[in-house]
Amino acid sequence: MGLTTAMYTGLSGLNVNQARITTIGHNIANVNTHAFKSSRMLFQTQLSQLLTMGNGPTATSGGVNPMQIGLGASIAATQKNFNPGSIETTGIASDMAVDGSGFFILRRPNGQQVYTRDGSFALDSSNRLVSTDGYSVRGFGVDDGFNIQPTVLTDLVIPVGTLSVAQSTENVVMDGDLSATGTIATQGSAHSSQALVNGGGGAVAAGTALTDVRSAATPGVALFANGNTITVSSVDRGDRQLAEQTFVVGTDGTTLGDFADWLEAALGIQDIAGVPGDPGVVIQGGALVINSNAGEQNGISINATDITSDNANTAVPFTFTQTAEANGTSLITSFTVYDSLGTPVIISATIAMEAKTATGAVWRFYLEAPESDSAAQSLGTGTITFDTEGNFQSVTGNQISVNRASSGAVSPMVFTLDFTGVHGLSTRASNVIMAEQDGFPPGTLSAYSVGLDGTINGAFTNGMTQTLGQIALAILPNPEGLVAESDNLYVLGPNAGEPTITEPGLFGAGAVLGGALELSNVDLAAEFIGLITSSTGFQAASRVISTSSDMLDQLLLIVR
Repeated sequence: MGLTTAMYTGLSGLNVNQARITTIGHNIANVNTHAFKSSRMLFQTQLSQLLTMGNGPTATSGGVNPMQIGLGASIAATQKNFNPGSIETTGIASDMAVDGSGFFILRRPNGQQVYTRDGSFALDSSNRLVSTDGYSVRGFGVDDGFNIQPTVLTDLVIPVGTLSVAQSTENVVMDGDLSATGTIATQGSAHSSQALVNGGGGAVAAGTALTDVRSAATPGVALFANGNTITVSSVDRGDRQLAEQTFVVGTDGTTLGDFADWLEAALGIQDIAGVPGDPGVVIQGGALVINSNAGEQNGISINATDITSDNANTAVPFTFTQTAEANGTSLITSFTVYDSLGTPVIISATIAMEAKTATGAVWRFYLEAPESDSAAQSLGTGTITFDTEGNFQSVTGNQISVNRASSGAVSPMVFTLDFTGVHGLSTRASNVIMAEQDGFPPGTLSAYSVGLDGTINGAFTNGMTQTLGQIALAILPNPEGLVAESDNLYVLGPNAGEPTITEPGLFGAGAVLGGALELSNVDLAAEFIGLITSSTGFQAASRVISTSSDMLDQLLLIVR
């Protein structure tokens, strides 16, 4: 019986060492598998045969130890080594590596949730982020405002080439200097038409019908008939030429007062309480009078053919004579803002010095949209106040509203002008420009990157960046309790515990490195040593069996 026991003991040595060779072979085969975690096999002794229990020492004799015969070895466990592997930089945006603890979360087509450390992901034809086997990568999505929804686990989508966004301007920051050496603007330019009369020979008034307006020099000829078009073009205001505008008699208005109101809007004159001078277009003393806003750059220049009519009898209905020039230091600046569709809207600002007081200087700005599709171009006016050291103090009228009803965009478009960066020092000249604004024209998602916290940031062709989602990681109480499957995947085992789903960097989760992959943590040197020791153990166990067999043969020869 002793020899057969020895043979069975040697056989157990063969079994455990060949099993260890299988584990080592699996490790070596996956030495270049991304994020592969090596395993090790642990042995333990099998139950020993107890021959005598032994006894303790007495007063007359010493103690005797128990007598046991070992019956071989068995496999105690196979353990996964979840130490991180080295990080390899790939430069591919969809590649990701976990630097620390945690597992990527994937969803199989049947809805099963599985885990992996292999971050060799890619985008499929639907722009979903998937593994090499087509399993969807799970994470936290974003709402319509590109805000991460941290409690909603979803398939991550990165719509490169298909997602287009625009952003309406909400804030415009101005920069520059309004020189305190300027002169105060007290009046605008003034122009008066020829004397105008009605059909009865009396002076015209605001209520006079346009079809009854005549020049006093030719009272028998009406200047307009219903349906005539009056065109205002090539009118200069300051250093810029105003856009062409048209007025249809009987459609846009029927009285001389209607035309005066329309002309005031077309010329961008802001007749608002509190502004200096007496701006506006009025009927005064039987003539059409045009008074611009104060400031040299608000001054209007009208030539003989700037206001014309398609009435063949009176192609040039009005003859204007300039009676006053605009005065006061002023400047013009323009900037572009964007509506909710990303359409650019050019805003023009004329800024004129309004006052110098013991507490500082005051400047007034006049805003307009020169490319407006209607005669109403003016957007309002406001003031900028500086202290005696040229520091910005306050602003009024800086909440700007632009009518975009005919554009299909959100209307009105509202934005705020920030003048806190503008100074009122005595520089040689005034200069104010737009430093920045937060709107963007339409742009298409062209590239993306992944941050350490797993945030996926998209870059658009308009220079805009937006958050597209966030990678989620799973933290397991006992990662060694996971059950390994093919394709670098793990599923929950009974001893793995419940996973904690979190963003990278929280609850012990590691960081996510974009454009990189984790390498295998197999130590080839250690595996080669394991091959040698396992081979030696296998050979030695086989010698036990062969020696026991030889001894058994000798025993049988004695019997014969």
